[in-house]
Amino acid sequence: MKALYFVALLTLLGACASNEVNQVTSSAAREEVAKATNDWVAAYDSRTASRLTALYAQDAVLWGTISKAIATNPNAIAAYFKSVGDTPQNRVVMGEQHIRVYGDIGINSGTYTFNNVRPDGSVLPVAARYSMVFRKQGGKWMIVEHHSSRVPN
Repeated sequence: MKALYFVALLTLLGACASNEVNQVTSSAAREEVAKATNDWVAAYDSRTASRLTALYAQDAVLWGTISKAIATNPNAIAAYFKSVGDTPQNRVVMGEQHIRVYGDIGINSGTYTFNNVRPDGSVLPVAARYSMVFRKQGGKWMIVEHHSSRVPN
């Protein structure tokens, strides 16, 4: 009987330890998705199209904030970002973020503000909401789905 209690205790301790590892892994994965999102912000702020497009997986889909059409392949995503260098002072500022991770899929949904600099130097802030879905590929979180739209008045 004591052996049975001992086995039950070991099983319970193992389950607790396993749950603790999963929580740590989940927390670490959320931090990785947050970093991948910050990488997107840095790429956007660099105003370099190739740096931005490199963050998207080959099968990614982008529904851009100012696009009338959905970009469903690397060439279309590159075309969407091709003119970012024309406005070198524009920046994006992240607002709220809600990150969830499900295995090798990470989702970050929230808000951001595009600070667009006008020719006269004034800034036009454009509030938007987004969802970015990442898939971990070869140890790197790649964007597979990105939807962005202006916040309604």
